[in-house]
Amino acid sequence: MRVSRSTGYAVLAVCYIAKNQGKGVVLSQSVSKSYDIPLEYLLKILQQLVRANVLRSKRGPRGGFCLAKPATKISLLEIIEAVDGPMSGDLNLQEQAKGEKFSQKADDVYEKAVNSSKAVFAKTKLSTLIAEGKK
Repeated sequence: MRVSRSTGYAVLAVCYIAKNQGKGVVLSQSVSKSYDIPLEYLLKILQQLVRANVLRSKRGPRGGFCLAKPATKISLLEIIEAVDGPMSGDLNLQEQAKGEKFSQKADDVYEKAVNSSKAVFAKTKLSTLIAEGKK
């Protein structure tokens, strides 16, 4: 499994916003500058997170971004799927392998691995990621 660069940026941005939202809405320029993320690229990612109800945006001169819900209610899976789409366990080797038994076994193993990853990501909350002093 590979996580896209966009998803990595999304995780950085959401964590930054969560850590700094006590001061009000967070400017996209602040996130961009802090992590050297191209601003236009970041804005597209932030809009995906808004559409997925991970973030809220406020327009205007005092605009910016904040969490759409508490950090304890946002999972890493939500952030990943907001940017990369649903994680799926569909390898579908069986049709191409003309029904060979190994292909069904490989499909089953792949699906199990994806489901395990999804469970870990779903269980991992944003609040855990931004907690100070813990690994």
